Amino acid sequence: MKIAMVSPYDFAWPGGVNAHVSQLSGELRQRGHCVRVIAPYSSPRSRRSAGGSVPSDSAPRDFIPMGRSVPLSAGGSKARVTLSWWLYPRVRELMARERFDVVHLHEPLAPLLPLMVLQHSNSVNIGTFHAYSDRQRLYRLSRRAVKRWQQRLHGRIAVSAAARAFVSPHFPQQAYRVIPNGIDYQRFADAAPLPELRDGLTNILFVGRKDERKGLRYLLEAFAALHRQRADVRLVIVGPGKPDRECATLLEAAAAEYSGSVVVTGAVSDENLPRYYASADVFCSPATGGESFGIVLLEAMAAGAPVVASDIDGYRDVVDHEKNGLLAGPRDVDAIVNAIARIADNDELAAHLAEGGRRTAWEYRWARVGSEVEDYYRQCIEEAGVGGNAG
Repeated sequence: MKIAMVSPYDFAWPGGVNAHVSQLSGELRQRGHCVRVIAPYSSPRSRRSAGGSVPSDSAPRDFIPMGRSVPLSAGGSKARVTLSWWLYPRVRELMARERFDVVHLHEPLAPLLPLMVLQHSNSVNIGTFHAYSDRQRLYRLSRRAVKRWQQRLHGRIAVSAAARAFVSPHFPQQAYRVIPNGIDYQRFADAAPLPELRDGLTNILFVGRKDERKGLRYLLEAFAALHRQRADVRLVIVGPGKPDRECATLLEAAAAEYSGSVVVTGAVSDENLPRYYASADVFCSPATGGESFGIVLLEAMAAGAPVVASDIDGYRDVVDHEKNGLLAGPRDVDAIVNAIARIADNDELAAHLAEGGRRTAWEYRWARVGSEVEDYYRQCIEEAGVGGNAG
């Protein structure tokens, strides 16, 4: 099959959807398909001016850049999408020239690139819905405007039960197949720890952006309480972006009170990220909500790190409390402290959670997820008819 993989988000900036697109594309290529990725892409200069830090190889193989991006606030994070209407003729020409068998759009109703692609696609169109939010305003305000594009989809995938529950009330009478995110299991399972982090201290790892939704401030508060109880702990913070005001204040206090016990790396390479997971004695994701899935949880599980995660929709689809991780109430600093301390003080519990986590992560390997996606493509092609349109 000739497949177009479309992302609305700037591929020069790290993010869960773009990682999904890159890795799924790689899996489908290994299965013999021709895959082209279409997404906005910022220049290195514009990334530097915005404080970005990304790998130099962030553009994937067979990549078609389509416009620059602007940052929009969405659900406590920044979404970098293109709003360039001048792309319209370029998209029209591209779709007419390439004649894809399948056009797979991620967040297919997001502005603006996926809507243009849907407008001009004569292929079988598949949409994957990644988003989840406690607030329903996004689809409630936009559903009338995007209804005609939504009807051009032949197939609809949700990455989790939470993502399906978020989108389905706004576009009823449609079926959504739940196919989860995948992970490169072996890359994390085989990673070697970083020697500088294996010095006898208990490493607590955070991976993600430093924005409000990821809840870093609550982990920083929990770590301060832990450090007052025990001096053998270290917090390692991995991920791009600048801390918000609350986190910056807490980091300054940490540097003054216990210098060296908090390590902030910024963005790290794809090669080194698994090694940070492998160096962790506890992985903690204190997100406050709006998570459709727990990809960082699965990466940590694959590396054998016991997991502490917020008890929120999306994360509950991955974490089975006391079996493959511990759940703590969102924004509950005391619960985070207690969960981390339980693992740090109980080798048997840590081993039990690590083993349960590895078993869970294995079920999300790309070989399995890619097979599900491939089968769904074939189903949609058969149902649509060769060269069929959705509306």
